Amino acid sequence: MTDAAPRLAALAETLLGAPLPVRIRAWDGSEAGAPTGPTLVLTNRRALRRMLWKPGELGLARAWVAGDLVVEGDLFELLDRVAGLLWERDPAPGPAGPAPHSRPASAQRARLARAAATLALLRDPAARAAVRDLAALARPWPAPAPPSEEAPRRSGPLHSKVRDRAAISHHYDVGNEFYAHVLGPSMVYSCAYWSPGATLEEAQHDKLDLVCRKLSLAPGARLLDVGCGWGSMVLHAARVYGVRATGITLSREQAAYARKRVAEEGLADRVEIRVQDYRDVKDGPYDAISSIGMAEHVGADRYRDYARTLHALLRPGGRLLNHQIARPPEPDEEAHRIDEFIDAYVFPDGELSPLGSTVGELERAGFEVRDVEALREHYAMTLRAWVDRLEARWDEAVRLTSPGRARVWLLYMAASALGFEHGRLGVNQVLAVRPGAGGDSGLPLRLRTWGA
Repeated sequence: MTDAAPRLAALAETLLGAPLPVRIRAWDGSEAGAPTGPTLVLTNRRALRRMLWKPGELGLARAWVAGDLVVEGDLFELLDRVAGLLWERDPAPGPAGPAPHSRPASAQRARLARAAATLALLRDPAARAAVRDLAALARPWPAPAPPSEEAPRRSGPLHSKVRDRAAISHHYDVGNEFYAHVLGPSMVYSCAYWSPGATLEEAQHDKLDLVCRKLSLAPGARLLDVGCGWGSMVLHAARVYGVRATGITLSREQAAYARKRVAEEGLADRVEIRVQDYRDVKDGPYDAISSIGMAEHVGADRYRDYARTLHALLRPGGRLLNHQIARPPEPDEEAHRIDEFIDAYVFPDGELSPLGSTVGELERAGFEVRDVEALREHYAMTLRAWVDRLEARWDEAVRLTSPGRARVWLLYMAASALGFEHGRLGVNQVLAVRPGAGGDSGLPLRLRTWGA
């Protein structure tokens, strides 16, 4: 029989109440769904078993990482076509008409999807028959083991030092050579700062320089870079601005790579790299602190302590530049865990908060927030540049890690790029100061010159 795809499409359309937005091809060669565009290919029955044993995003992710599910055609277009099913809904109209960007909370979305599916199965004999048919199609029935790239089951209190160290290691200790293939020579793993016609390297240089100018770095100043990655920020600050810089990371592989770069540039007298949790830094005060793409790992319950810790490490009049991914606010929710796929394969225990929550916590810690710059479009461009690099170096990336790990990063970066493009994600640089005597901020009256 060569009818697996039509049977799959029939069930999907019954549960969705709408035509399937993509074309699918099953392991038996059959096809169904949208007549044109990219094709979602189930390479074997195991893909279906993964989705039946773990319905929802995690089952799909496991099938993708294992290679049981692949895409023929433009991955960005396919993800864009299914985005409405995964991330958006039609908002309920309010007194002034529909709210154009209303989104339910992540947990609420899951409840709505389960409720809709349950009602369909209870009320619709055709849906019940389709599910029975699908179960028969997926046989034999043993549950496939998760791909080895999935993060191990975590234990202990959320965002304890031990658990955070394990989560960071899962994400970053996958090989410095692999990251070099994706990120390029800058080795900067955060949003670049683009200008027309810029290359990725130029845009990352400009981002680092923007941070340095916002912090008003000067020769001899002490800089702490929290979550220093492979050392790019501290190297730029020491080389160009003459600061004495300390970079901290929980990744031993990152630290080894950064120390090697420091030695090669002859900056060991001005730059120190530590494997250290930000909660264990005791050698303040610093003149400036940068935290670039690290605060997403802190957690909502710990964020106030994070802000207070950085405030205590700054001298009066010192500045903090907090560069952090955000998501739009949702009703009665301060923060949420990231999607199942990203939690299992990319950023274990990561949490995203709205910009307003972040600013509020910084203010409660004693900071005066002086500037916020949104860089949402810049991150979309950065992610697309990384995807281009990964695809161009695919065979080598697979050799350096595994086929599954390369597929994780490809899906994560492509989906994230669309998230930023469509406003489901944002990223912001928040400049805050620890006020000095008499409330002196030490900032110029016309702030946005950044000393340029």
